[in-house]
This record gives sequence, C-alpha cells and structure tokens, in this order.
Amino acid sequence: MRLVAVFALVLVCLAGQAFAAPVGTVPSDVTVIYDIKGHFSKAALTEMRAEAGRIIGTSGVHLAWQNRSDSVGAVFNDLVVMTFKGSCAFDPAPPIYDETGPYATTRTANGEVQPFGEVDCDRVVNSVRLAMFGEQYARAEILIGRALGRVVAHELVHMLTRSGMHAHEGVQKAALSGRQLIAASLPLSAMDVDRLKQMRMHQ
Repeated sequence: MRLVAVFALVLVCLAGQAFAAPVGTVPSDVTVIYDIKGHFSKAALTEMRAEAGRIIGTSGVHLAWQNRSDSVGAVFNDLVVMTFKGSCAFDPAPPIYDETGPYATTRTANGEVQPFGEVDCDRVVNSVRLAMFGEQYARAEILIGRALGRVVAHELVHMLTRSGMHAHEGVQKAALSGRQLIAASLPLSAMDVDRLKQMRMHQ
C-alpha cells in the first residue's frame, strides 16, 4: 500500500482571534467554522461533516458546523476554523497535479497549536481519484466527502488536544493512503479517544 506524508503543522504568527462579537452562543462542544475558497459539491460537504462528526464523536465531543460568512457577529463556546482551498469536487479529467505535500496543515504560534487549519482539496481529491475503481466512480462525491471528513478529523485532533502528536493507527497516523481515506472505516485509535476525553475534562 502506498503511503504519503499527508499532514503538517505550519508555524505562523497570528495577530488575534476572530468571531468575538457579543451576540448569542451556539450550543455545541466545538463549532467548526468552514471557509470555502473554491468549488465544493453539496454531497461532498454533507458527507464530510457527517464523517468528521462520526469520528470525533466517539470521544464524546459533538461538532456543529457553520459557514464563515454566516458566523460574523456570533459568539462560540469553543471553535476552530477550517479553510478549504482548491476544488473539493470530483473532476473525471483533472489537470496534471503534483502529488507531493500534505493534505492539510494546522497552524502553530510560539510552539502552541492554534485552532486554524487549511485543507488542500485538490490534493485530497487527486488521492481519492487514484484510489477509486469500478463502481466507486458512481459514488465519487460521497467518497471525496468521506476523505475530506477524515482529513478534517485528523486536524481537529491536533487542535483539540493542542498537540502535534500522531498515532500508530487510525485516522491520526502521520501518513495515509488514498485507499485508507475512502475505506469503509477509519476511526480514532483508543489512545486518541482517551487524549480527547482527557483534554475536554480539564478545560
């Protein structure tokens, strides 16, 4: 099975936090603010949210989702921001694409993991396309959404545990193949479930 290095932490200097206006609070353990820069099919977006929710939900953390354009002026108990660049939709005749580099990155500042991540949809979609065969092409948008949900879940573990640690198994591995991203299941490891539970207990 071909594995690729797919996740990385990015060191940045952040000027401040966003979304702090005094308007109501969204009742959720963690709100994911998503900022879509390119095309995102509705089916892929729905599946991404469901898959990330299923994975993170095994630790007892509930996710709510809100488009960045709809979140201005809102206050959240706990939030993360995920930006999606490139095209998050299946293209049967894509341009030649460089396969190297991470699927997604999470920012750090002064050695601390920040609640800001970025997903490279073009790279994820390309890996999914190379992994698909036969009848899977008829479900391409669902599989892309599944893969994106797993990539997002991976980054959320970094953010929620405030750690760059990776696991030896499950969705939190440092390297995943396209086949793993669209497999029937790719859960959190028991270690990551415990880490998330412990982090939430001490907040």
